[in-house]
Amino acid sequence: MIYETIISSVDTQGNAHVTPFGITVQDDLVVISPYKPSATLDNILATEHAVMNLTDDVRVFAGALTKRQAWALLPATKVLGFRLADTLTHKELKLVKVIDDDLRPRLFLEVVHEQQHQAFLGFNRAQAAVIELAVLVSRLTRLPMEKITQDINYHSIAIEKTAGARELEAWGWLMEAVSNHQAALNGENLA
Repeated sequence: MIYETIISSVDTQGNAHVTPFGITVQDDLVVISPYKPSATLDNILATEHAVMNLTDDVRVFAGALTKRQAWALLPATKVLGFRLADTLTHKELKLVKVIDDDLRPRLFLEVVHEQQHQAFLGFNRAQAAVIELAVLVSRLTRLPMEKITQDINYHSIAIEKTAGARELEAWGWLMEAVSNHQAALNGENLA
């Protein structure tokens, strides 16, 4: 099972990098498989730490992919790094094993600190739709435009029926990224 999270890491100068990440859990270890090249991969290999943030604010997912900082950060408790200030739960991670690969190495991280900050109030179909669109946006250069458009049409139903202000804002940011990508494919001038 893949869980959609926000991974925050820092470089050797302490600069934060925040990005959406699908993770798995194996033998009580968090496993992430970043593509090469990746700031997250470089940061974790250099510092051996990361923070996994569990949030229901889909603007963080959309903002990280569209270069809109929709979050504040606070220092982590036990590892070098930062957590989202507004998160449901965060887990501080230490790298314990790397399985290298030319495309997607596997990083195995131990949870060294975990803290719940807010209760999870339940699912909203629009939140799931935004997450699905965020996955598509993260793969714009790998997927055919026809597939992206088909999925957007399906997921827009949940947006229309169940979205609140946060979901609408996140959906708008991601749709702008899709529109810009499609325009670039068509050779349109965006200026």
